[in-house]
Amino acid sequence: MTDAAAALRQIAATNTLFVSRGDGSGTHNAELRLWNAAGIDPRSQPGAWYRETGSGMGATLNIASTLNAHVLTESGTWAKFGNRGDLAILVDNALANPYGVILVNPERHPHILENSARKLIDWLTGPDAQKAIDDFTIDGQHPFRSATAAKARAN
Repeated sequence: MTDAAAALRQIAATNTLFVSRGDGSGTHNAELRLWNAAGIDPRSQPGAWYRETGSGMGATLNIASTLNAHVLTESGTWAKFGNRGDLAILVDNALANPYGVILVNPERHPHILENSARKLIDWLTGPDAQKAIDDFTIDGQHPFRSATAAKARAN
């Protein structure tokens, strides 16, 4: 499938087991936004098909693998996760999990090393680091994409 909201509607309609982090993390909040886009509040649905672990991503993936349940994860954790069992990707790139960098305001925090921070930001957003991000693999998978690659895919 290519539509995460449609996949979640199908999971809910069939009461197929779904394991959520349920921990208020960024990944959990992104999951809740996807459920909302699907027009579903999984916590208010009847049955025991939606389960929250209250745990981090690794523990939640282990539970999903043990129960052979659906789960939402980001690509970096999935690429590194070794206990997949019968889990497989059903919707690729369902969860946008961008990373960013900002300079702390040096006027409010004069103790920061502003010049060093600017150098790091310039390097991270420059062509060498963007290429390093795109070239990075875990077991042949590209868990991350640079801002440059993401922008090119969007166009």
